[in-house]
Amino acid sequence: MELCATSVYQLKNVECAITAEPTALMAKSYLEVTGQETVPFGDGYLSFEDTGVASETCEELFTPSAPHIGLSLGGVEIIANGSGSHHQLRKLNTRIELMQSATSKCGGVYMYANQQGCDGGRLYYDGCACIMVNGDVVAQGSQFSMKDVEVVTACVDLDAVSSFRGTISSLREQASQEPRTPSIAVKFKLSRPMNMANHFPSLPIKVRYHDPYEEIALGPACWLWDYLRRSGATGYLLPLSGGADSSSVAAIVGCMCQLVVKAVREGDKQVIADAIRMGNYRNDEVPESADEFAQRLLHTVYMGTENSSHATRDRAKRLAGEIGASHLNVNIDVVVKALLTLFESVFPGRKLRYKVHGGTQTENLALQNIQARIRMVIAFMLASLMPWVRSKPGFLLVLGSANVDEGLRGYLTKYDCSSADINPIGGISKGDIRAFLRWGALNLGYGTLAEVEGAPPTAELEPITVKYTQTDEIDMGMTYEELGMYGRLRKIFRCGPVSMFENLCIRWHGRLTPAEVAQKVKDFFKYYSINRHKMTTLTPSYHAENYSPEDNRYDLRQFLYNTRWPWQFRRIDQLVDKYETSMPEPLTEFRQHMQPTAAEAAAPNSTGLGVPAASSGIRRDSKGLPAEPVQTRRINTEAILSGCGVNPRKNMTKLSLQRFKAITNRNNLVKIRAPYAQIHGPTAFHHLGIKMWPPRISVAIL
Repeated sequence: MELCATSVYQLKNVECAITAEPTALMAKSYLEVTGQETVPFGDGYLSFEDTGVASETCEELFTPSAPHIGLSLGGVEIIANGSGSHHQLRKLNTRIELMQSATSKCGGVYMYANQQGCDGGRLYYDGCACIMVNGDVVAQGSQFSMKDVEVVTACVDLDAVSSFRGTISSLREQASQEPRTPSIAVKFKLSRPMNMANHFPSLPIKVRYHDPYEEIALGPACWLWDYLRRSGATGYLLPLSGGADSSSVAAIVGCMCQLVVKAVREGDKQVIADAIRMGNYRNDEVPESADEFAQRLLHTVYMGTENSSHATRDRAKRLAGEIGASHLNVNIDVVVKALLTLFESVFPGRKLRYKVHGGTQTENLALQNIQARIRMVIAFMLASLMPWVRSKPGFLLVLGSANVDEGLRGYLTKYDCSSADINPIGGISKGDIRAFLRWGALNLGYGTLAEVEGAPPTAELEPITVKYTQTDEIDMGMTYEELGMYGRLRKIFRCGPVSMFENLCIRWHGRLTPAEVAQKVKDFFKYYSINRHKMTTLTPSYHAENYSPEDNRYDLRQFLYNTRWPWQFRRIDQLVDKYETSMPEPLTEFRQHMQPTAAEAAAPNSTGLGVPAASSGIRRDSKGLPAEPVQTRRINTEAILSGCGVNPRKNMTKLSLQRFKAITNRNNLVKIRAPYAQIHGPTAFHHLGIKMWPPRISVAIL
């Protein structure tokens, strides 16, 4: 029997009266023709001459008492699900496991069809239609595709379903007690006799899963393409700072161009037509390469000031060149100075100073925000005028690049470059973004991403001095992994200050004292409540995480809180007094992140709610340490060592301590921090898969 992954409408089984009122003309005609006064309305299935077919909805697959259980016990052999399940990182695994569980327990055929494409808002439906038989996957479609429609077919043996069910005695017992499900007889056969020459059952296949890093590349890339072709815009403008967030957005647009060119080569007529229109091609030309297509669609601009470093300026330029984007280098100091001159003319004698020059925190923040907001204004100006400057039609959409953790903490300036038309990474955690940069450097062909990932995150809004360099995590007073933890506990676990403190005391048991945990929780909720209003104006973002703090759709909590949290903080202090004396002193190996805590070590085994499951989204190995694919780790390690003049193929290369320090000072790549802690030097090498023992440091490729 050949099946196609399509949905079947569900019948209903409630007696519904048909009235003959004058306004119900169609109902009246049915009454006159059939003589019926009632019609069945409710759950039911179609009983064909050779099999039974029913359907359940998208959400019902995820429920405890799913309809497919009762339908299967009632003799239905084919269940169809016309789903509308949007993409989230790591969500496909859950879908597949639920469908395999459904058919491995009860036997049967499960046909799953899903929507594909942007929903006109923040969601992207990732397709991946599939067909299951008795717990085995026999057909699977692509998860991310430029196609508007994708059909997946399989040939199944219904006798195999009957045999499977007949071998389970408990299934027969439960089926005999299951209430009869109403059915509608259909005088038609769906199957045909087996022809061993050319018509036989489809064989089981291995399920194809994307790594989360691939999902970050492919999901937002397809969403951006759908948004672009339907919005009427002719390209994107991205403020490219050379940092992790804006570089990841640039790489995602580059991935979009690669997918489009691939679809063009495969002859997808819809993609070809859209690419010709948006790329302004003439005389039967079509995109030939991803970088040439990116040059037409992606416009990047580095907006530097006197606080910007040569390193970020150079990284932005090189990354734009690798992608093929049309790049501008703009110095905005003249605009900043014009605003400061305006301020000094309004308030004579008042001159703003940075904190490192003796200014107050108020002055320091004001000077930073002026630079940030000017960049937003210039970005939108360039987006509207760049096509005109280059004698091309249309307009550009401005891309934002604030990640979900910064939104949660409020570590962004309201109406700076976080304010844009759309944001492809606004629902992705910093930990996942950094992992994506490492993946993209190897798999997208943009080598500069490795340097971006290795550099410490910084806004570059304050002057760099001998004694001070601005970094994000020092500014925020918390690490990005801690932010990811706070976000999951706040949104998914519904934790307030007290319950978050209790959970984190368990999570960080042995690493931090209760008093230290209390201070971290208080700091988070202080800034969370102060900056919550920023979520009301957050740029529409690709939805990739359950803990998105966006006020407009995903987190409808109030945006005005008492920032002192008087009762909650007082209760936390009481708990600290209660537990402080009975808790053991934190151990050095835990404090320095050399070993995971018990809860972190349990994280790989956790799938449901609970403290171990509240990880920051970073995949961990069996020891609870952040995990990378072995091949990625090996390639990254070898690339770093080769760049340092060390032979990576020699198993035990000897480096003196002086040589190591020289490498560290010269090459940012060897300053890579572990994604869960601020660690520099030899310890960072250890987490790249290199073992080191000072004073003579032995390097071994694992």
